[in-house]
Amino acid sequence: MSTEDNNAQREQNASPSTETPYLRRIRSFVLREGRLTKGQQHALDNYWSEYGIDYQPSLLDLDQVFARSAPRVLEIGFGMGKSLVAMAQAATDHDFIGIEVHRPGVGACLSEAVTQQVKNLKVFEHDAVEVLAHMIPEQSLDTVQLFFPDPWHKKRHHKRRIVQAEFVQALRSKLKIGGVFHMATDWENYAEHMLEVMQHAEGFTNLSASNNYVERPEHRPLTKFEQRGQKLGHGVWDLMFKRIS
Repeated sequence: MSTEDNNAQREQNASPSTETPYLRRIRSFVLREGRLTKGQQHALDNYWSEYGIDYQPSLLDLDQVFARSAPRVLEIGFGMGKSLVAMAQAATDHDFIGIEVHRPGVGACLSEAVTQQVKNLKVFEHDAVEVLAHMIPEQSLDTVQLFFPDPWHKKRHHKRRIVQAEFVQALRSKLKIGGVFHMATDWENYAEHMLEVMQHAEGFTNLSASNNYVERPEHRPLTKFEQRGQKLGHGVWDLMFKRIS
């Protein structure tokens, strides 16, 4: 989810496993459906067959889905999809998969993908817990992206934050060895929380030379909202951790 998308819509998909009591009990997103615009409804009606993947509890053959073998990037909670489409457009040698539970965002993403003539993108309108647990093969992803998830800033709600030890280990199995988990947030307290969780996560190493945060990589688009925030002195923190085992 880009910062600009996130400013209007901070809800986030749940974490990618249903096998632990924590992940069954806690949801890290709040479903606020919102009203579909005519354009979003048109995109869902006309472009889903090209870009959409319906949920079913069976593993995908991603080479068959994309009709090729290529590096694969999965984004959890892409918001309105503008940044996801931009990344897919800029890296045509990669395949991109987006998961989003909010129907207006899915419709907006499809519309943008058609406008930009992006072909290397597929999307789910479903809970990431079930998609990742039942449809994404083990060690099939080169990158997992989690940008600007709901910070659940009140202390009593911190348990709802998606980045938790259980989430990270469930996600780890979907990444290839050498694959990267890339997070970004505009809440410093959440950035500190993410860093603490990841520093203790088995099987990962921090790509930061200073063992904390990294500079925003060029492949993550800088949105207008983020630019405005920077001018006002607001921070954004990127974290990138590589799977090593």
